Amino acid sequence: MASTVDFRTLVDQSCRYSDEFVNIYYDCMDKRRRNLTRLYLDKATLVWNGNAFTGHDALSEFFESLPSKQATQGQTTLLVVTAGSVKFDGNKQRYFNQNFLLTAQASPNSDQPVWKIASDCFRFQDWAN
Repeated sequence: MASTVDFRTLVDQSCRYSDEFVNIYYDCMDKRRRNLTRLYLDKATLVWNGNAFTGHDALSEFFESLPSKQATQGQTTLLVVTAGSVKFDGNKQRYFNQNFLLTAQASPNSDQPVWKIASDCFRFQDWAN
């Protein structure tokens, strides 16, 4: 039972830290974009729609070039990140990751929202042997 409590505690902490991070990140993106690079390691790489930016100078230049816009536009959103391996018929097994951005939509028949996919990004992760 102790390992379940420890695991549950770790999950709760991870959720709290993730929530805090997301709030800080998007608040900074919306209001103090010039400070956003402080959240990244010195040699961090950001890949934005397939374009890579590495290091604080490149990240700063990129963030400043983005138009001003609220990130979530007031919608309740949830990012689901998955990873695993898949083998399609006739092909070799490959590793992948997939990110879903979900938004809460009002349900006419329930007080609970219906989650709909706003964005879906699937990538194979092919590493050099």
